[in-house]
Amino acid sequence: MISTILTATDGSQAAAAAERFGVDLAKRVKARVLGVSVIEDRLAKGLKEDGLGVSPPPHDAFASYLKSRAEAACRRVADLARGEGVECQCETVQGIADDLVVERGQQADLLVVGRDGQHKDFRTGLVGSTVNGIVRKTAKSTLVVPDTAQLSGPLVLAFDGSPGSRVAATLAVELATKVGEPVHVFVDSKDKGRAIARFDEVRTLVGSLPVPVREISSTLGRPDVKIVDSAREVRASLIVMGAYGRNRITDYFLGSNSAAVVRTSPIAVLVAR
Repeated sequence: MISTILTATDGSQAAAAAERFGVDLAKRVKARVLGVSVIEDRLAKGLKEDGLGVSPPPHDAFASYLKSRAEAACRRVADLARGEGVECQCETVQGIADDLVVERGQQADLLVVGRDGQHKDFRTGLVGSTVNGIVRKTAKSTLVVPDTAQLSGPLVLAFDGSPGSRVAATLAVELATKVGEPVHVFVDSKDKGRAIARFDEVRTLVGSLPVPVREISSTLGRPDVKIVDSAREVRASLIVMGAYGRNRITDYFLGSNSAAVVRTSPIAVLVAR
């Protein structure tokens, strides 16, 4: 049951989208919000003289700026929650961002983070390093929100029969029931017999839902691409999938379908654990 949602923010535009999504979801599932903004050690401790004879800029003014910015980001979360009638507590902390978000996330049932982060315009990658660290390290379900995401529309459940996808199905049932949105179940059906078995299994998991359940299958292409394409076609608000598929070792070291969907989806992705 989702009763507490932790929303992490760095004050960026991408984080603002995650803040809105997290507060809106909390309102709809009747949860409270914990907000956290991290002052990163690598910035807060300032630049040091490195033997080139060039003096670093003054530390105190920059440290004060970082503290004020983190506090302003927290106030933005709190004001947003207050405006929606959602209970909220927010704090600023200093340290390594992904480690601290994971630590604070132990108090929550769900983590919500913006996908791209403060420096997305200066990266060639598609997922911020802090978000990647959070998703890899946490034992909690994590909602990764691109800055285009809106919480309005059906849920797409990606189901491959793995233990992770069964956890995702349970979470999708809870969310669909509370937000009143239909569920579209995606199964990769290159192996017809296995696809039939997976649809049979998922029907037992979501069959009692009070909202419509529709089935989607695909015989062509990469599963991660087809999941995102299917979610676009039905104008989904959320893709729900397990953190790991059927081969956990391959998933961790080479990048799973979940990781690929998180990197490329214009729709929020809930990585279930």
